[in-house]
This record gives sequence, C-alpha cells and structure tokens, in this order.
Amino acid sequence: MPHSSPKAAPRRQPDQTRQHLLDCAFDEIHRSGFRAASLDAILESSGVTKGALYHHFAHKTALGHAVIEERVRPWVEALWQPLLQPDDNPLSAAIRQCHALANEHAAELMQRGCPFNNLINEMAGIDEGFRSRLQTILDETRSGIAAALRSGQQRRCVRTDIDPADCAAFIISSIEGGFGLAKAQSSPDFLEASLRGLIQYLESLRAPH
Repeated sequence: MPHSSPKAAPRRQPDQTRQHLLDCAFDEIHRSGFRAASLDAILESSGVTKGALYHHFAHKTALGHAVIEERVRPWVEALWQPLLQPDDNPLSAAIRQCHALANEHAAELMQRGCPFNNLINEMAGIDEGFRSRLQTILDETRSGIAAALRSGQQRRCVRTDIDPADCAAFIISSIEGGFGLAKAQSSPDFLEASLRGLIQYLESLRAPH
C-alpha cells in the first residue's frame, strides 16, 4: 500500500503577514501617536515575530511611512469620498457627511482624533518623510474636493462666484480643526457645534434658484 505524503502545515502568506502588521501598527499609532507607539505592543497584538517585522520593514520609521500610504490614505479617502461622486450635489453630500460624523463617529474621534490630523501635528514638523507623504494626501484631497465643487458650478448647484480651491481648503481645515479641538476638549458638543457651523457655510455656497 503506497504511503501518502504528509500534508504540509498551512503557512501564513508573506503579504498577509505584512497587511496584519500594518493593521496593528495603524491601531497602535492612532491610539498612542507614532513616537510613543510600541513595537512590542504591535508584535504582541499581531502575533508576529520581531524577525518577521524587520523582514517587511527595515525600521520603525519605514513602518510608519507604510502606515501613512496604506492605512491613513484609505482612511482619508473614505472620509471624503461621499463628496466626490460625480453625479451628486457636492454640497448636499458634504452636509450628509457632517451629520454622519456627528452621529456615527463622534465617540471614536473624541477618544483618538483623526489619524491624519494627529500625524500632521506630531510628525510633519520633525520628519520630512512623514511631512511629504501627508502633504501629498492633503493636496490630493483638496484637488478632489475642488474638482467636485467645479462640477457643481457647471451643474448650477454651487455658486459661481466662489473659488473652489479656496473653499476646499476651508472645508478641510474646518473638519480637521474640529476633530483636533474636540479631542483636546474631549467634547462631543464642540465637534457638533463645529459641524453645524460648517453646514451653515456649505449651505451658503448653494447657487440661488
């Protein structure tokens, strides 16, 4: 009777290990900040060995840069995506998103803040690799919102006497500033008030009927 070959034990795919590390690193950095983030905590939560971590990331800074590109960027894109739908009124979409942030995400934002804004405040002034990556995300987000507002102008639902790039910069500043200050005050009331103010501003951008 022929001997059957023993089945090889399933092995974790290298890419899955890398993605899992990024998930755990993002969570640790969002909670503690990059400089205070503990590699030991990341290893413990991921169940990955130190050797495997350094196989994928040469050092902690490389891990942080990867977190920006592969976790923070998608987080920001998901935040602003509702404004960028080509067939929607960008102002109505932005107002709906303000309500969603106040109703669905307030608790997380009070506790941890926005991961994008947190890293800008912590790292942009001291590490060029962080600053340049975060600036690229900011520039792309501003360009996307400005393009949505221009589209709204063409469809006559956004006032034509406003500068879309300037308005995009103000909208981003209002949202991110509201996140940061609400976290500092640990105050959902502050976040809700800042979002109400932003909604009033967005309403003022509607084209007259």
